[in-house]
Amino acid sequence: MTEPETTDLRPGHRISRVIKGGWQLAGDHGEVNRSTAIADMEAFVDAGITTFDCADIYTGVEEMIGAFIADLRQRRGAEIANRVVVQTKLVPDLTRLEVFTQADVEGIVDRSLQRLQIERLHLVQFYWWDMSRGHALDALGALKYCQEKGKIANLGVNNWDADSIAHFTEAGFDIAAAQVQYSVLDRRPSHTLAPWAAENNVHLLSFGTLAGGFLTERWLGAPDPGFTFSNRSLIKYRLIIDEFGDWNLFQTLLETLNAVGARHDVPLSAVAVRWVLDQPKVAAAIVGARYARHLPQTLKIFDFALTDADREEIGAVLAQSAGPNGPVFGLEGDRNGRHGRIMKYNLNTNPDDKILAAKGD
Repeated sequence: MTEPETTDLRPGHRISRVIKGGWQLAGDHGEVNRSTAIADMEAFVDAGITTFDCADIYTGVEEMIGAFIADLRQRRGAEIANRVVVQTKLVPDLTRLEVFTQADVEGIVDRSLQRLQIERLHLVQFYWWDMSRGHALDALGALKYCQEKGKIANLGVNNWDADSIAHFTEAGFDIAAAQVQYSVLDRRPSHTLAPWAAENNVHLLSFGTLAGGFLTERWLGAPDPGFTFSNRSLIKYRLIIDEFGDWNLFQTLLETLNAVGARHDVPLSAVAVRWVLDQPKVAAAIVGARYARHLPQTLKIFDFALTDADREEIGAVLAQSAGPNGPVFGLEGDRNGRHGRIMKYNLNTNPDDKILAAKGD
């Protein structure tokens, strides 16, 4: 088995190129066995997947990762525990943007530190629902102040295209990474964000790389399920498939990924993730996992390389797709559109209703 790849976001900030996503631990994908989920985190670290993604608005997830780190530190020592790199998010509620203060920012940072039981947050990814409301620059300035105080190592952003991130880089902020939805189904980051990121030393962290599980063998040859899901993450990605093309074209894509995978003796999901990792400026892909049962399949991502013929075969299918079009998060950012209507925008205010947030692994 090949050792998982790593990359540096900034000097001294090394991440694994597959990141363990924490959103599925928030409970929207079904019941979570907390003790099993925490215990299974150790298998990821031992396998070389040392970077964990979470958020202030994923119910209970920061606390679970914190319990794992504390247990690992106690049982195996600080050297092993310090291998764990945690990236979290800070997402103020839409209804509080006008009144959100710098003290609120530091309060959320302190809360994340307490939950995670670490002395410094490795990466905080910032998102502001509506740039026309409140003072987003001041809020990020408060994060930079926390960085100067040693509470944060590096700053990132979430769900923005180049023009939005440029507001902050032009104001002098060092943005190490942008977390965006990126998959073989959704190539919007390749349009303007990736070229801009290459010029501005911003790394891309992709989520939705497996489209909530649609880019797996589970859906190969399956009939179109429509939109009758209780899990809104699946609705979200079924909408993306609609933007990509019809269900038949989606099945053609799965068949192609499966054929490529068969040539390399890896699952089609590994091909889907490898394709994203090979895109310009993509530093890592976030793969959601509640437990370690699929870890052997995940590690196969590092056991092969796509050939030119593989890429051409996949590209021939992608050339037939209709979209998605527009900027990163443009469809989702339209709060009156069918993508935006399923989002929830006030997840810090409603602690018992923190389900979808601004993304889904």
